[in-house]
Amino acid sequence: MFRPEDIELLKNKGITEAEVEAQLKRFVTGFPYLQISDAARVGAGIFRLDEGEIDAALDRWHEYLAHGGEVCKFVPASGAASRMFKALFEYVDGVTDELKEGSPVAALLANVNNLPFLPELRAAVERLYGKTLDEMLAEGRNRDIIAAIVNPEGMNYGGLPKGLLKFHTYADGSRTPIEEHLTEGAQTAANSKGIVNLHFTVSSNHRKLFEEKLAEVIPATEKRMGVKFNVSMSEQKPSTDTIAVNPDNTPFVEDGHLLFRPGGHGALIQNLNDIESAVVFIKNIDNVVPDSKRADTIRYKEVLGGLLLEVHDQIEEDLLAIDQKLYTSDDIKRMLDYLNNVLNVRDAKLEGMDDDAVVEYIKAKLNRPLRVCGMVRNEGEPGGGPFIARNPDGSTSPQILESNQVDPNNEAYMKMMASATHFNPVDLVCYIKDIHGKKFDLPSYVDPATGFISSKSSHGKELRAMELPGLWNGAMSDWNTVFVEVPISTFNPVKTVNDLLRPAHQN
Repeated sequence: MFRPEDIELLKNKGITEAEVEAQLKRFVTGFPYLQISDAARVGAGIFRLDEGEIDAALDRWHEYLAHGGEVCKFVPASGAASRMFKALFEYVDGVTDELKEGSPVAALLANVNNLPFLPELRAAVERLYGKTLDEMLAEGRNRDIIAAIVNPEGMNYGGLPKGLLKFHTYADGSRTPIEEHLTEGAQTAANSKGIVNLHFTVSSNHRKLFEEKLAEVIPATEKRMGVKFNVSMSEQKPSTDTIAVNPDNTPFVEDGHLLFRPGGHGALIQNLNDIESAVVFIKNIDNVVPDSKRADTIRYKEVLGGLLLEVHDQIEEDLLAIDQKLYTSDDIKRMLDYLNNVLNVRDAKLEGMDDDAVVEYIKAKLNRPLRVCGMVRNEGEPGGGPFIARNPDGSTSPQILESNQVDPNNEAYMKMMASATHFNPVDLVCYIKDIHGKKFDLPSYVDPATGFISSKSSHGKELRAMELPGLWNGAMSDWNTVFVEVPISTFNPVKTVNDLLRPAHQN
């Protein structure tokens, strides 16, 4: 089926022929919708901690750090910020100078003095047009001002990654999300030696820019925070690329070669698998706030970490008891209760098993990667949601689902979606080593049936593309999962440039 040049391409990427054939088959069959039991809610899949439980979690986290616990902050940061400036590009490329009242561009220009990149904008405008920003505004040269923000000859904000944009204004200048993640890491994850481990996933064409920015800001941030940073970076691996196909599902060929595309953020499970720390925080690059608004973020980041350790403590205790055969029938009942009511794993077939089989089942379910995920009340923000899903082995467990994973023609499922009270802010902490300190092989816990197919184009030609199971969706499908409610104040993503004008991003 494959030409010699195709086989050479696959070899260079580290992709097997069998993997490509499986992908081609999946384009034909499609991905199945997930079966769900219900939306998770407080008291039924989502925990709401009281003050005593919060204090206990905080104490456990501080104890872990004080005793040399290893932790890394993992920040997906690849990709350009072009979608963040979609409205600005549409205005720049328009055919009229009319500025619609209430439009995103009108709102941005009305609040231009509150933008964190105002000094850079002033400099770009003067360099491009030989006039001050105030003069340009007075003359109504709105399109030129917006072009100075997004176009390459100006600030090129439409072509840079979010991590390198100015997000927040301080007395001594503005900070990028990179600097805010460094600061947040220093406040929540410095180990007993004062070292903070951070890992950014970046795209290859932006890596040098990240390296330059980090070299610039790390010394000052270390001095300001009194810590030392150990920062690493990685890129999505070529072996996680997926083949593109024509609308008839035949391989898409461009310039005589098969076309492969990045497999989406689900590919980052491979990058996460390379992290050496037992505990890993995961949060998107754009979900940061300035110093003055970070109190809740710090508190609940540590709460999530402490709760993770408390759950891991119990799992470790139970697995050691099983391995050493130091358990009674009452212990088995307690372990099952923990599996059911803390990890929210339930399975009807357990009722017909004898004690030995039940213990083996418990052991298999406990001996997996673990994550604790913050969930915020749904106030209209986009994002995946917490559900109780049915797994291929017949059990049910907590899963983070995207809307495209749920059958829109299933009336019962649509009612569950409509009744959902919380959504996923992508604020989670993971334990990725077993009780003996050996790293789990994370790719083996991915559910390959949870990817999705989308319509794209390349040089004007229509194609179909495949995204791998999402990092916190299907890529973590077979993990133990705990959902806990966190305040909405911990979720402040910047999806559009106008989000920088929200109170949460104004110092």
